[in-house]
Amino acid sequence: MAGQMTLTPYLCVAGAARAIDWYTEVLGAQVTHEPILMEDGRVGHVELAVGGSDGARWMMSDEFDQAGVAGPDTGRGAAVTLHLGLPGADDVDAVAARVVAAGVTLDRGPETSDPAGRVAVFRDPFGHRWFLNAPA
Repeated sequence: MAGQMTLTPYLCVAGAARAIDWYTEVLGAQVTHEPILMEDGRVGHVELAVGGSDGARWMMSDEFDQAGVAGPDTGRGAAVTLHLGLPGADDVDAVAARVVAAGVTLDRGPETSDPAGRVAVFRDPFGHRWFLNAPA
């Protein structure tokens, strides 16, 4: 098999334009593929990354009932956790501080947890659960 296999999360959110702003401001993400807007103004596709072009990437869209695509049910537990590996413990603390400053309550941390290292967990305003982690 030629090339390397990859797995890229494709998130669905209610309010993708707001989510783009939140992820860029709070997580420090960069838009790597400009939003494709639908006729009704919804975001049909956008790509973001943290840590540069070789960093952590994800794709995202607004909800589309006709395609069977919906954001998470915030009334239930998360089915998926996005694990964001950061270079150092200070990075976990800095991102966690921005998350809290943006009005989100942390579910855990930041704390040092052997053998995982420095960790913090939160659910973003769009219902997605994130696990921040840096090696000890």
